[in-house]
Amino acid sequence: MTLDWLPRDDQLKDHDLWGNEFLGTEPPCTMYELRPMLDNEGKAASGLYAAWITLNNPAQHNSYTTKMVKGVIAGFHKASMDRRVVAVVFTAVGDRAFCTGGNTKEYAEYYARRPQEYGMYMDLFIAMVDAILNCKKPTICRVNGMRIAGGQEIGTACDLSISADTAVFGQAGPRHGSSPDGGATDFLPFFLGIEEAMWSCTSCEMWSAYKMKRLGLITKAVPVLKEGGTFKRNPAVITDRYVEDGEIVYGEFVTGEKFKQSRAEVEKLSTDFTRLDGAVNDIVWRFTNLMPGCLMKAIDGIRMKKKYYWDQAKIPNRHWLAANMATEGFLGFTAFNTRKLTGKDVIDFVKYRQLLAQGAEFNEKLIEDVLPRKK
Repeated sequence: MTLDWLPRDDQLKDHDLWGNEFLGTEPPCTMYELRPMLDNEGKAASGLYAAWITLNNPAQHNSYTTKMVKGVIAGFHKASMDRRVVAVVFTAVGDRAFCTGGNTKEYAEYYARRPQEYGMYMDLFIAMVDAILNCKKPTICRVNGMRIAGGQEIGTACDLSISADTAVFGQAGPRHGSSPDGGATDFLPFFLGIEEAMWSCTSCEMWSAYKMKRLGLITKAVPVLKEGGTFKRNPAVITDRYVEDGEIVYGEFVTGEKFKQSRAEVEKLSTDFTRLDGAVNDIVWRFTNLMPGCLMKAIDGIRMKKKYYWDQAKIPNRHWLAANMATEGFLGFTAFNTRKLTGKDVIDFVKYRQLLAQGAEFNEKLIEDVLPRKK
């Protein structure tokens, strides 16, 4: 049978809106790469690819700048409109962090006390989450390290998460002048249930990859630490299933002297993402061997539940987050951005509450009283 009726490559319509305008390779940036689709024997399937969208700002824990947000939007749209792409892998450079959220330096030095500017930035952030949720390819978050704050939110927007077992997960908004309204307050109740979501969003506590697997936030936690050629589980995490004081402690971080010892042990080990990448490729290969239309209908059917809550709140959250940059956002991000000068990354919370209890005006005097002072 001849295939002469098929259009030539140069006759196919291009549905990409941006091209490579917002994508690059020099940090801070968002990188876009097509990697050959590999079968279970490591052989490439001709003409099929996995699109890798990679946050490249390791010096600042892959926190996203305004330019990088545009790159994520462009990357997911580009992958969505590429007929050759089977699935999208969303990850970051290095072994320390997937993403710790918005770039706090940019927040503190530009957006703080500029609510209108931050509102426009939030329009881009919303478009970034929408780009992930609307991508017409399966999306996999390859968690190579810390997934915190806005990093957690864009990660949970993905369909699946495969994590290095050294990663930590959590929110930081209420501690540093914001609220986790970029997706966490919408997605986490769906993933974790109300109680766990409430504690995650309000406590700013950090949780391990194994705990996230146990609670259902991620698909798989994969060892990435090696000693003498052998993979070892993260020694900083309890990986034996037992109960202590009526609570399951599987996946909790060790504490006290054990934590210090585990940190020293980790420093001696090397990091190898071979197994993590293998787990990601296994999923992409599984997707390759499914009917693409049926696969995307199933994925969009599940995404609809996440999108329902996200769509209900994203616009009012946009306006509140913008207004907040004039007050607590300014305090929180300024404190964090000046931590090297002051030795503290948070305001004096007790003093701030005392001033509010006295009906104090939010003015320069209040700001001076609660921000950390230079050492």
